[in-house]
Amino acid sequence: MAATAQSPAPRPLTPVTRVLRLCLHALLFGLLALAAGRAVTASAPRAGWVVAACAVLAAVYAAGVLAPVVHRSPRAGAVWLAGLGAAWAGLLVFSPDGLWIAFPLYFLELHLLRLRWGLAAVAVTACAAIGGFLAHAQSGAASPGAFLGPLLGGAVAVATVLGYQALYRESERRRELIEELIATRAELAAAERNAGILAERERLAREIHDTLAQGLSSIQLLLRAAERSLPQDAPALEHIGRAREAAQENLAEARRFVRALTPPDLEHGSLAAALERLCTAAPGPRVRFCLSGAPRVLPTPYEVALLRIAQSALANVVRHARADRAEITLTFMDASVTLDIVDDGTGFEPSSAPSGDGGFGLPAMRSRAETLGGLFTVESSPGQGTAVAVTLPLPLEAS
Repeated sequence: MAATAQSPAPRPLTPVTRVLRLCLHALLFGLLALAAGRAVTASAPRAGWVVAACAVLAAVYAAGVLAPVVHRSPRAGAVWLAGLGAAWAGLLVFSPDGLWIAFPLYFLELHLLRLRWGLAAVAVTACAAIGGFLAHAQSGAASPGAFLGPLLGGAVAVATVLGYQALYRESERRRELIEELIATRAELAAAERNAGILAERERLAREIHDTLAQGLSSIQLLLRAAERSLPQDAPALEHIGRAREAAQENLAEARRFVRALTPPDLEHGSLAAALERLCTAAPGPRVRFCLSGAPRVLPTPYEVALLRIAQSALANVVRHARADRAEITLTFMDASVTLDIVDDGTGFEPSSAPSGDGGFGLPAMRSRAETLGGLFTVESSPGQGTAVAVTLPLPLEAS
């Protein structure tokens, strides 16, 4: 079966389509062989002409099937159909059995021409088939079947082709949906891998900071205290000094490890710059960033926790709050740092909030804050917007 001219681009043949084409070829050649055989066995007066007309029609059909341009160009397909129609008209002149060829011609016309032109061609073919039969029928031999047969055949062909095209469009939509699903799954898998990598980096940075770096810092303090408590001429002072220098070098190395494990959002700037970029890139509501107080360098776990909480809270605003405006405020005070995320959205009842939301739930934010000894609060009510506040006490080295 020829490719439809309405298809945006030819696709590789499926087994079903290939079988349908072979059936159409077999039907047409079988009907031609039947018409030629009947003319020869019945010793028709013009049997030679009938056989010649069948051969010409078979040759024109085979040439079109084997020519790639017919399948690619609607104009070439129309020219081929015109040639088939002329050869078929010649067969109708010599034999009423040419009426049978109308049925496969219906399918060719509907698949090679646009729908309106295909329907017109089917109507003309049906009329030609009826006229050819009547021209060969003896006086009074015409019956209602001579009219109903071609018409019903044309109606069946139209219904079959339209149904096939509807199924084809549906299968194409499903194929596109499956491709989108596969692509989405790949993106989600990549996002999960990246999230896992970032989470592991954060965990390692926090562990190094909270254990190794803090331990080395404590060792330094103890060594300094021991150094002060010994006399100036004590032999152990030299060893204590070397130990303190080694602890200092290892502490600096541990802090370099922590910086190397910093999330990408914090690699190229401060926490304030990362929050400002987050507000600028947020889709949906207008988000403004405000900085209050004198900025200072925070430990990496603090910066990571505040950035992740801001990302989570802003994700909730975009996905659920239906807000027009939102504001993120980072405030540095003498002994603490505060992050506030406020929106004018629909709000909710905090006591009835779900326990999790794809990693952006309130418990996850609360856990990040409490891990660093901070305070996490949520103020909201239906129709009144939402305010999320995080307060982290500054460590002695940052205050």
